[in-house]
Amino acid sequence: MFHTPDHYHNTSMRLSEVLDDIGVNEKMLLKIRRTFVLDETNTTIIYTAIKNQMTSYNFGSWLEGTTTPGLRSDTDQLFTNDEFNVIQDWSEWTLGKHNYLMIQNETIPPGYCLLQKLRDDVPLPATHEYENHWVKDTSGRILFKNTWLDSAETRTEKRQGPSLALTQQPGFLDSDLVPAFPCTSWPQSAKTCLGHLDVNNWPTANMYRYIKTTKCFGVCVGNKVSENVDFEWRLSTSLAELCLTFNFNITQIRCYILMKMIIKTYINLDNESYISSFMCKTVLFHCIASKPSYIWKEYNLLNCLTYCILSLNRCILCRNCPHFFDHENNLMAGKFSNKVKQELLQTTANLIPCDRKSLFGIQIDDVGERLKIKLNIKNGVHHNILSPDEYTRRTSANLLRETAGCILDIHNAVTDERKDDSLVMKLRFLLQIVQHLTRCNRDGDMLVKISSRLQAPIYCSSIGSLIASHNIQINNTVSPQALAWLETGLDSDVASSRLKLASILYCTGQMESAAFILNDVDQRYNIEVTEPICACYNFPPTHFKIGSSQIFSLYGEEAVKCIVAHCVRFCREEINCVPHELQYEMLRSTQKDIQHRERYDNWMDCAVVDSLPYLYFLQYKTLGNLNRPEEQQQALNKLIWVTERERNLGHRETALNLLGQCMEQENRLDDAHRCYMFSLRVRETYNAAKIHICRCLANTHL
Repeated sequence: MFHTPDHYHNTSMRLSEVLDDIGVNEKMLLKIRRTFVLDETNTTIIYTAIKNQMTSYNFGSWLEGTTTPGLRSDTDQLFTNDEFNVIQDWSEWTLGKHNYLMIQNETIPPGYCLLQKLRDDVPLPATHEYENHWVKDTSGRILFKNTWLDSAETRTEKRQGPSLALTQQPGFLDSDLVPAFPCTSWPQSAKTCLGHLDVNNWPTANMYRYIKTTKCFGVCVGNKVSENVDFEWRLSTSLAELCLTFNFNITQIRCYILMKMIIKTYINLDNESYISSFMCKTVLFHCIASKPSYIWKEYNLLNCLTYCILSLNRCILCRNCPHFFDHENNLMAGKFSNKVKQELLQTTANLIPCDRKSLFGIQIDDVGERLKIKLNIKNGVHHNILSPDEYTRRTSANLLRETAGCILDIHNAVTDERKDDSLVMKLRFLLQIVQHLTRCNRDGDMLVKISSRLQAPIYCSSIGSLIASHNIQINNTVSPQALAWLETGLDSDVASSRLKLASILYCTGQMESAAFILNDVDQRYNIEVTEPICACYNFPPTHFKIGSSQIFSLYGEEAVKCIVAHCVRFCREEINCVPHELQYEMLRSTQKDIQHRERYDNWMDCAVVDSLPYLYFLQYKTLGNLNRPEEQQQALNKLIWVTERERNLGHRETALNLLGQCMEQENRLDDAHRCYMFSLRVRETYNAAKIHICRCLANTHL
């Protein structure tokens, strides 16, 4: 490829070691991919269970395993409505679906199309305009505008290209939600490129056969330099590209990651993004396809990286980066001016060949400093640089939270959708999910079985709690049926389902039984290991517990059941399972608050509390009823401790509200008032502390 200086092989090996140290290795790669594939499986299973016509796909660097913590890559979720059908030939029209005809001609940029609305009942064009999104053009065709996506924006989700982007959330990676429309077949230009692939090199024949079976999608964005930008839809071959990426070897993955680090360090400065990660990936696709497989080795990493940067430089020179599956589609069209082009050429030229100097300048994940250490250029103790073990632990902890948070988020989302249903309808809905999960556990593949086992208990617990609340309302007892469901759901996690059962026992006056369950939870909940997980809103965890990441590293995703504690959530139909002190949380929103709600704020109608403070609160109440004052005070002290010291509480304001009411019971009204004021500092709006302060002040002046 190039004349290779003597030090290149040594530097390549040391650079490979650096990337290994920050988690870019085969072992971590498999773990990351498995986590995000499991997320997709979790979503798909529940969508199928509730007969939702949506299909969800995870894409992006995290699923690929082509990122590092320092790159702060976003997460991408593409979802399609299976009731839609984008066709290229009238023979593909399907009765009962929302059919659209893909239109491509010389006026539409390659890689894009128009979508003409067709009738659902007969294979004929639609003729009526609708709202502002289905508009008649000069040829009389009803075209679907991609500006439809603008109407889906919220206060926290803003449109960015084809996605609704959740950005700049403290402690969170940016996430992109991409609505897409499934195409029955690939566009002709992409089919032509696919037919010209050299399957004797890369992609291989097996990859080629799989790629031909993948779907293509239309996504809501037009070409920036087009006159019809609001009417155009970009054609996405994300599934085919994912197949290519999943077949990268470790050197190719490291090369891609280094390209992204170099682009971020030297090219995309001042929040500009002239060169995208997708361009880098496409350049790498072309490089792998054009060079023999034997060059992609660890000892040759610098040569491979240099070749990729040189190829990128050539693309900039021509201002043309051809899409791998549609060479007519230029990814750089309209992306930068002539002046910027010259600046980019100069910058990339200075990076060729890639040498130690340019690598030393990479601060992302301390790559430059780590390489200096590996090459013995820098000596001494480096306290600010994480060890490989610490990198592994932190990544493992994040993957654990990802899995647990996904399960909880899906449960909350599907139950929130049915919040206005009758009790009978809710129970029928949840039972339908459990029955489907049972079938999946019996008949599915390994990942489907794991997903089913992880998800089923939380739905069983919800069924049991709803039945129990209805039982309590009628005769203040809990039926054997409710108890059976609750017991089936106990293993959802370390604490939350058990705390639901203890709460029900407390509300029915079964104090000894409640105390027994609470003691069991206390034994299971290891403060040094157990990870509190909240999926009600974008709560940023700030602390990594070493113990939990070590267990997850050893046992994988099923360790979620023994090292994660979900927050405890009661909907309004479960109110009879909730002590009156916690019921106030269902009244947290004033009418003014409700007017400013977002679509993901349904949790505010529920009573939600983190597991650990709820454990100590229930112990305080239960032990008081059992006339065990010393143990009751110990529980109160633990509740005080957890509100002050546990760093990862998603509902700290609720914990403080419960503590304040305990202080009122202790006749410590000043302390109670302080708790409520602290609670308001944590959450200024949507907070039941306002009610408690009024009551507390009234009692103070009696």
